Amino acid sequence: MTETFKIFQVDAIEAKKIIASENEPHHHDFEELIIGTEGQLEHFIDFRSTVLRAPFVSFVTRGKVHRVKPIMKDGKCQMWAIRFKSEFIPETTFQLYSLYHDNASIELPVGACFERLSTLCEMMDEEMQQNLPDYAIIRQLLGAVFTMIASERRKLKPNEEEQLKSQNITFKNFLRILEENFRRSVGVEYYAEKLFMSARNLNNICHQILQQSVSEIIETRKLIEAKSLLSTTDKTISEIGFELGYNEKAYFTNVFKKKTGQTPSSFRTEMQKLIS
Repeated sequence: MTETFKIFQVDAIEAKKIIASENEPHHHDFEELIIGTEGQLEHFIDFRSTVLRAPFVSFVTRGKVHRVKPIMKDGKCQMWAIRFKSEFIPETTFQLYSLYHDNASIELPVGACFERLSTLCEMMDEEMQQNLPDYAIIRQLLGAVFTMIASERRKLKPNEEEQLKSQNITFKNFLRILEENFRRSVGVEYYAEKLFMSARNLNNICHQILQQSVSEIIETRKLIEAKSLLSTTDKTISEIGFELGYNEKAYFTNVFKKKTGQTPSSFRTEMQKLIS
């Protein structure tokens, strides 16, 4: 996906096309939220297959292996698919990884909450249809969507919060400390010391949840912020690199190109073309 944000609907016609196509388990380089309003969805994720009945929501984090198969019910199928790059809401993305790890999907009751979710999707879709979409508005609306889902989830599963805390408390604390320090030139040992544990144990926890080492997660967070700054500010490449703890522009450029396949300058040019 080249766009930073994309929203579209899957109706009965599109569902039939997906069902008829070769639909193998896959992963992608963006985040995806699926909101089902009619029909059903067979979703293979977290190494198990589940059939969800609308209304439902399912969040697929970047890199997760999954497969979706829409299912008609009474001849109807209607779903919203929202796709966005991690840098679109950088301050929220890693918290989503933690919350939705091994808890990707949830069925919701019919009612005011779900109706409001549909309204927010319609508002985002309408904004994207404008000649010059205001992405600040879309960010706020997307944030509201996740806030409402989290609120409804707490009502439906009041014990889940405590279970998640006990299962992922170290990882969540790591993400909190990372959010406060990722701009600094500190490595694995710094975070392990803050968490009163060895670097090896912290790496093991991160591998279990995100299939990445601590160093990879730190670089990913820096990269997400770099993309955000390149897309939304006029700061120079050197200024952005220095702000993220890279003392040399050349080193920052090399790391960015290695991770993304393009230089910071070419990425900024591409984003400016997409936005304009």
